[in-house]
Order: sequence, then C-alpha cells, then structure tokens
Amino acid sequence: MTQQEIAADIRQAVEVMERGGIILYPTDTVWGIGCDARNEAAVRRIYGLKRRDDSKALICLVDSADRMQRYSRSIPDVAWNLIDYAEKPLTLIVDDAINLAPNLIAADGSVAMRVTRERISRELCYRFQRAVVSTSANLSGEPAPRNFMEIGPEIIGGVDYVMKARQNDVTKGRPSQIVKLTKDGQITFVRK
Repeated sequence: MTQQEIAADIRQAVEVMERGGIILYPTDTVWGIGCDARNEAAVRRIYGLKRRDDSKALICLVDSADRMQRYSRSIPDVAWNLIDYAEKPLTLIVDDAINLAPNLIAADGSVAMRVTRERISRELCYRFQRAVVSTSANLSGEPAPRNFMEIGPEIIGGVDYVMKARQNDVTKGRPSQIVKLTKDGQITFVRK
C-alpha cells in the first residue's frame, strides 16, 4: 500500500470508531478487534462478537506513554522504564483506571494498556487521539490468529470496518507479555 492508501485506511477506521463502530486492525502483536475505549456500547459489541464473558478485561492500545497517563490515576514510576526497555510488546495492568468505558475496567479497578510501536496501530491511535480497545480477532477460547489469513469469517463479518493495511503480511504475530503493576511498583508477570 502507498502512504496515501494507508492514510486513507487509518482515516476510515478513525471515522468508524468516532461513530461508535468496531474495527478489525493490525497491531504490534496479533490482529485486533477495536473500538473507542470510552464507548460502553461498542465495548459491549466486542464482547458479544467474541462470545467472551465481560468479566475478562480487554486491553487498550495507546500511541505514547504520555497518553497512557490519561487513563490511570496511579501509574508507578517503574512503568516508564518497563515501556522504554521492553524488547517485545508489553502490556501493563495498572490500577485506578479512569476515563474509560466502565465495562472495560476490571472489577479491581485496573486496566490493561500497551504503548504500541507498530507503525499502523500507533498512527491509528495517534490520529484517534484516545485509547483504542485491542483484543485478539478470534472467538473466545479459540487460538488467536497470528495473521489476517487466520481470522474467521464470523469475526470479519461482525465488524464495521476491516483495515486493508498488512492484510497480505504472513508474519506470525504473538500475544504480548503482560505485567501487573501495583501502585507501589510491585511487578507480577501474568504472561511471559
């Protein structure tokens, strides 16, 4: 795709999310189903599409550590070092989530967030100017698709927009590492 085609693809995805729709898009890990992380109805649609229990929290993507601060009252200082030095995609579970759809926040008040470094998803988050939900593009209990070709027709047909960028990329994506951080900086690895 040309730069102009990628820009148009991102613009279309942003417009769909601004209207409350859900999208299918490439991320720094596997393909994701996304929406505006503040839109409770759109988040509910994603849970329904995945047939996932809404007690299992979803991840949010942001384009920068600065933007991440808008969604938690208590990000410990160690988070910035983890983000800076992570060699692989790293999702942080942080306490005291704010400014997000209530059904996106875990029962303990935490939220899972990742600063994406992948060019398409980072530009999408930057253009959208807020957090974007990012959950693997599969039905609950099924394996996460490692590239676009592995996404099932039910998922593709259940979203409002399918991004064109990276559809032909056959690289096998992998889920992120997940680390839970407490307010006082304690680190627990949830998924390595």
